[in-house]
Amino acid sequence: MATRRDELRAVPIAARGGTSELAHSLETHFLSKLEYLNAIGIALSQERDINTLLETILIAAKNLTRADAGTLYRLVGDKLQFEIVRTDSLSIAMGGTSGNPVPFYPIPLHDKDGKPNNTMIAAYAALNNKTVNVADAYTEEGFDFSGTRNFDKRTGYRSTSFLTVPMKNHEGDIIGVLQLLNATDPATRRVTSFGEEDQRLAESLASQAAIALTNRLLIQQLEVLFESLIELINTAIDDKSPYTGGHCKRVPTLTMMLAEAAHAAADGPLKDFRMTEKDRYELKIAGLLHDCGKITTPVHVVDKATKLQTIFDRIELVATRFEVLKREAEVEMMRGKLAAREAHDEASERRAEEAFAAKIRQYDDDREFLRRTNIGGERMRAEDQARVSQIAKYQLRNEKGELERFLSKDEESNLNIAAGTLNPGEREIINHHIVATIKMLEALPWPRHLVNVPEYAGGHHERMDGKGYPKGLTREQMSVQARVMGIADIFEALTAKDRPYKPGKTLSESLGILGRFKENGHIDPDLFDIFVREKVYLGYAREFLDPEQIDEVNESQIPGYRP
Repeated sequence: MATRRDELRAVPIAARGGTSELAHSLETHFLSKLEYLNAIGIALSQERDINTLLETILIAAKNLTRADAGTLYRLVGDKLQFEIVRTDSLSIAMGGTSGNPVPFYPIPLHDKDGKPNNTMIAAYAALNNKTVNVADAYTEEGFDFSGTRNFDKRTGYRSTSFLTVPMKNHEGDIIGVLQLLNATDPATRRVTSFGEEDQRLAESLASQAAIALTNRLLIQQLEVLFESLIELINTAIDDKSPYTGGHCKRVPTLTMMLAEAAHAAADGPLKDFRMTEKDRYELKIAGLLHDCGKITTPVHVVDKATKLQTIFDRIELVATRFEVLKREAEVEMMRGKLAAREAHDEASERRAEEAFAAKIRQYDDDREFLRRTNIGGERMRAEDQARVSQIAKYQLRNEKGELERFLSKDEESNLNIAAGTLNPGEREIINHHIVATIKMLEALPWPRHLVNVPEYAGGHHERMDGKGYPKGLTREQMSVQARVMGIADIFEALTAKDRPYKPGKTLSESLGILGRFKENGHIDPDLFDIFVREKVYLGYAREFLDPEQIDEVNESQIPGYRP
């Protein structure tokens, strides 16, 4: 397809108003610069990194105007802050992607009395929204070039021509200044002044650059705001329960560690898995939001450290009831002894005392048994559950003198929880958090580069064999990122030392459990192998686990691991 430049070239010179090859050459040169300016505009609109964006602006301006040097300032408050400094002939490169900080103090727009600083050329351009084109700094009057002369004295440089252009955004606000130094004649390589064409091109570039920079800063500010809102949600969850706030911070970190290890795989099933910076940001956001639904979970369920805990641990009420049983047994014993004494039956009196002592021992033993059972650390045996039900049937008089069960049906049911501290209803409430997470995230109008956040965040409780929740997805129906998050979520939970219902497990214990999860189809086998082989677990442990949790790991003994 013919470009506009090709169309113009096809028109006879005379028709274009020119009568010589010189006119054709000048026009071609100007069109070339316009094309370059257009290409730069496109590049600026696509650049995400602020430092690279600023550097691109300055280098493009230098190329367009054949300048030997240049400085780009950003307006920060009431001062022009040096961002990028380049001087080709002195090999000076500061700021931007150079890695060298700019050591110069910012230029104030006003003095301490509030008067405008019109003596500094960059400040003047910003204050007056006016381009300043100086042919020779050493002969120009009205501006303070003492700093420039001191620089020249130290370096042997000769700062001559200046082109200083204010950068104005789409709202008309000055956001910075572009300053170019020492235009160079391409034929003689001698320093010359900046011409009208140079000024127009620099002003055009400055306008495009200001809009691109404003847009990038606005996007950056929105991203910071968005992440701050996510942090606000996690803080709210943390304030509800200190046992989940750490989880919301650690899982995203471990997710990214495992994802990077998968990204770096040179061979194996995941050798084609690669992430761009956009992909990384998307996964990071998903990790931060993966448990946002917990904000809807009642705190007494999240924090349920024991089987009888609600607002408080009801085991103390149960312990008090044993004291009531003891008093009733004592009254019964005293009555028996009194009757035996009146009948002069010493044997019956002794039997009453012995029966009382046996009851007291039994009650004390039952009370301690229920205390241990209430903790929920081990899977309950059937005989222990039967013993709880037997204790539940003890008779106790209430405040009305009526006989009732020692344990309520609810207490018996909770104490007979086979594993952990949550009963089926509470487990359903906990599991609902992922449904709430998906519902919340799918309701948001995600931009295109974050459209996968709900899928990544909502899949961390699914299993590879389709037995997970809430959707029962299989491995083939899940993204690699969601599978990564599933492993991160489980490993963090196993090693977490801030949970109310268990201590944090050691590395060898956690990897053993995770390995069995691989074998039974719970987690992704290929990602698990990378997790172990690349020692992702160890990097995470050094950052988040206590020293006593970081024990010796024999990788050859990990169930299901394939080196």
